[in-house]
Amino acid sequence: MPALPDRPTEPREPTPSVSDESPRDATVAELKALAHPLRWRILRLCWDRSLTNKELSQRLGVAPATVLRHVRALVRTDFLAAEPVRSGTRGALERPYRATGRTWRLGLADESGEDLARQVDLALLAAHRAELLEAGPDANRETGRGVLRLGAESQAELRERMTALLAEFIERDEPHGEALSYLWSLVARPDADHPDEGSAKG
Repeated sequence: MPALPDRPTEPREPTPSVSDESPRDATVAELKALAHPLRWRILRLCWDRSLTNKELSQRLGVAPATVLRHVRALVRTDFLAAEPVRSGTRGALERPYRATGRTWRLGLADESGEDLARQVDLALLAAHRAELLEAGPDANRETGRGVLRLGAESQAELRERMTALLAEFIERDEPHGEALSYLWSLVARPDADHPDEGSAKG
């Protein structure tokens, strides 16, 4: 795949808006639906435009039956929306799917005892890594990593400001801009000075 994502020849579909999404905690069913990296990649592909199961299979290099299983799980939890059936290039009927944007501001609080929130975190990391590898050696635009020491109030402020900043740029949705993927993560780290204390995770 080329370093810069392919630009579709047909008019680009408007992306779903995230401005009206309110913060909420994910249900157990939603956590289970998001605990697989392939599902995050499906959501990313269906964000810019509607895609059928066949198109997703071709883009991901995964068997159609496998993709359909993941698509159905995302539809059941409203992360994907099934659109009206349409005629394909050879006249066959096909159903496209579009991401709904419901993962935006979705809290990963996990009260199931099944470690689902951590599985979702790892699925996000794996999906981002797969996209980076797929895009090629010249795909990276910016990378940064560092350490902080913040109390709960400052962590909440950081999350709120990052969320607002990302929402601002997402809403710009420049038609001729480059297609980009980002990963924002804040995690507790082992603390050599206070080994028995943990800080909050965002």
